[in-house]
Amino acid sequence: MKDAAPQTIFLADYTPFPWLIDAVSLEFHLSPDKTRVISKIVFRPNPASKGGEFFLHGEHVTLIWAKIDGATITPTVTDKGLTCAVPDGAFTWEAEVEIAPATNTALEGLYMSSGMYCTQCEAEGFRRITYYPDRPDVMAVFTVRVESALPVLLSNGDLVAQGDGFAQWHDPWPKPAYLFALVAGDLIATSDNFTTMEGRNVALNIWVRPGDEGKCAFGLEALKSAMAWDEQVYGCAYDLDIFNIVAVDDFNAGAMENKGLNIFNSALILASPATSTDRDFERIEAVIAHEYFHNWTGNRITCRDWFQLCLKEGLTVFRDQQFTGDMRGHAVKRIEDAILLRARQFREDNGPLAHPVRPESFVEINNFYTVTVYEKGAELIGMLKRLVGDDAYARALDLYFTRHDGDAATIEDWLAVFTEATGRDLTQFKRWYAQAGTPRVTVLDDFKDGTYTIHFEQKTNPTPGQDEKLPQVIPIAVGLLNPDGSEAVATRILEMTQDRQSFAFTGLDSRPIPSILRDFSAPVILERDTTMNERAFLLARDTDPFNRWDAGRELARAVLRGIVTAGTPAPRAYLDGLAAVLRDDSLDPAFRALVLSLPSEDDTAQALSEAGQTPDPLAIYHAHEALRVQIAQHLQDMLPRIYAQNQVGGPYSPDAVAAGKRALGNAVLAYLARLDGGMQAAQQYDSAANMTQQLAAFSCLLAIGKGVDQVQAFYDQWQDDRLVMDKWFALQIANAAPEVAVQTAKALTQHALFDWRNPNRFRSVFGALAGNAAGFHVASGAGYDLLADWLIRLDPANPQTAARMTAAFETWRRYGPDRQAGMRTALDRIRQTKGLSPDTGEMVARILG
Repeated sequence: MKDAAPQTIFLADYTPFPWLIDAVSLEFHLSPDKTRVISKIVFRPNPASKGGEFFLHGEHVTLIWAKIDGATITPTVTDKGLTCAVPDGAFTWEAEVEIAPATNTALEGLYMSSGMYCTQCEAEGFRRITYYPDRPDVMAVFTVRVESALPVLLSNGDLVAQGDGFAQWHDPWPKPAYLFALVAGDLIATSDNFTTMEGRNVALNIWVRPGDEGKCAFGLEALKSAMAWDEQVYGCAYDLDIFNIVAVDDFNAGAMENKGLNIFNSALILASPATSTDRDFERIEAVIAHEYFHNWTGNRITCRDWFQLCLKEGLTVFRDQQFTGDMRGHAVKRIEDAILLRARQFREDNGPLAHPVRPESFVEINNFYTVTVYEKGAELIGMLKRLVGDDAYARALDLYFTRHDGDAATIEDWLAVFTEATGRDLTQFKRWYAQAGTPRVTVLDDFKDGTYTIHFEQKTNPTPGQDEKLPQVIPIAVGLLNPDGSEAVATRILEMTQDRQSFAFTGLDSRPIPSILRDFSAPVILERDTTMNERAFLLARDTDPFNRWDAGRELARAVLRGIVTAGTPAPRAYLDGLAAVLRDDSLDPAFRALVLSLPSEDDTAQALSEAGQTPDPLAIYHAHEALRVQIAQHLQDMLPRIYAQNQVGGPYSPDAVAAGKRALGNAVLAYLARLDGGMQAAQQYDSAANMTQQLAAFSCLLAIGKGVDQVQAFYDQWQDDRLVMDKWFALQIANAAPEVAVQTAKALTQHALFDWRNPNRFRSVFGALAGNAAGFHVASGAGYDLLADWLIRLDPANPQTAARMTAAFETWRRYGPDRQAGMRTALDRIRQTKGLSPDTGEMVARILG
């Protein structure tokens, strides 16, 4: 039988499920190849629905029997689910199904990882476990009994009974099926406790495989910090007696917020100074907070349908950004968030994968777990907070939690509480959720008779399916500086609501230097003709940390374009600006490290493309290398001193101060390596007492074509640590010279430790190759061919990971005819693969347009 064409789902077609669920009982008899799942579900008609067919989702499950009110029935079963006749009133559905976790390589539903059973049900994985209305607006109370000889048996909620070979869990909070979780295995817990502001004593556990128990202490402390922060800042307390986290090696995503039983990719929970970098620690802290914060913004209040994904994810990302800013410093955090948004989300907005923060349709929902939904979704929350103010934001959130606790909510519900709490009409603001693309704000200015006027014009380019764009509400934070660097006008939020709009500042003694879009107050592209001297002034003197950094970044972009197009060396003003920041010991070392970093090669390619030029990845690579050498030579007198000042002695700590010093020291080390041939980097590698220092030195050596001895030494030292070996794979490819990057990746796919079925290992090779722009885009097209070969191989086993990796081709129209042809050929080959999954098929179709 031929597979049916994938169905497009539309937001406009939403209708409530015709039945409500009063209770769900599940019984699992675990077996690798023949797990039996017995379900008992109490349904009743939904008064909010007009009725309809009784349909339960079910995929890759074998129905053994089914009953309604105790009477055996024979439903109509397809590969997508089942239908049957049901009573007019309330009834009890019972069924038994068989599934095979051991062969579930898609890592959706119930599957096995290194001998343990685990689940991933978001977005639509529960239908791989049993027949059920697998949609987020169907919420129910679950009771789960797990039977197995394995020693640890976990599920959602609180443990209510256990004995020889079984455990029973009850979650009193209604939840959709996507939040269901089950874990069973030979696991060890590292435990602690937390007392909530309501006096509840909560048992905390991080469960890991034997041998990993020494890597849990940081995660527990991060969890307790997140719990305390959510109480203090949002008034949200935890609501169960136990909170479990489980580390899983094979996981498509980063982590999952299942109620009371979070499941984490091992890479985002296990941490030790010897095996984890400062960035790992920061990321783990943020992800633990993110998943915990979902307890209220995602679990207690979930999303009505998957089109509202940005509601739970955007709000929770914004909350974890606030948390990290409080823990580690807001200025640096804001810059890091902007770097991510510009590098990935702006690129998505500018290409064939562009979509609104709340899409209008989808074929495969897993393809919409994107930076637009998450990161741009968070930016919308931040803009809303800037527009209404901190106090009004707090009032609106209190109303949101009070009104919608236990609900499956929508963006309309979210905006309605702000309208009620503030009196603002948010009709125009809602366009941010509906319109794809990044607004471009053009700036002109004039000064006359003490009045400085800024003229703004906004425009958003057409995106797939959206040719016409309406003006949006844009909060633009502006400050004005005097020529001596003092503030002539402190930061003001200007609300732009029209296509063209002007704002005047009066009573000024002289023409000011504007600092526009402070703290990156809106996710827009600012276009303003400025001189090199003005940017250098802002780099040296701006009182807003973000704009100070951004001035340096814009200078670097201009310098790199000049090197690529005309071979023009970096001007003295730029180099002196970097020197001024570097020698200023009053500045946060982490901030100085960010100022020293260059835009990515992809960023430079985008800048050239926007200027009407066809980017050559190899020329861009050489331009970046040339600029690094120029910077190193200009700063050579101060580099050794800055490096020495930022060596951190004593026992390792991942705190922000120590991590910032290491970040600056290692940023300087990368420049020193261009001067001394890697001598200092080799010394640091040999003496490194933690992974941050070891990996930074290793990377520096690889980047300058050295490090052959360290490649083998690193392998010999860490070959038994799977997470460290992910770094080993990735660094070799990411730092490979363009002419050997593909060969390096191909050779590593033949390595004994390359497990292509493990998402982390697959990404460590092919994510690194795609990130090595000059290597991936090598003129022969070998990079395109290699990635296509492996995506075709991976797709039948793990469609989610394969689909997400196709985004490496999303910028194919940016390049010249030969590279376009090579990428199109690779994409066509993937598209024409027999049996291609809907996940990958949809992505390829969207990329090709």
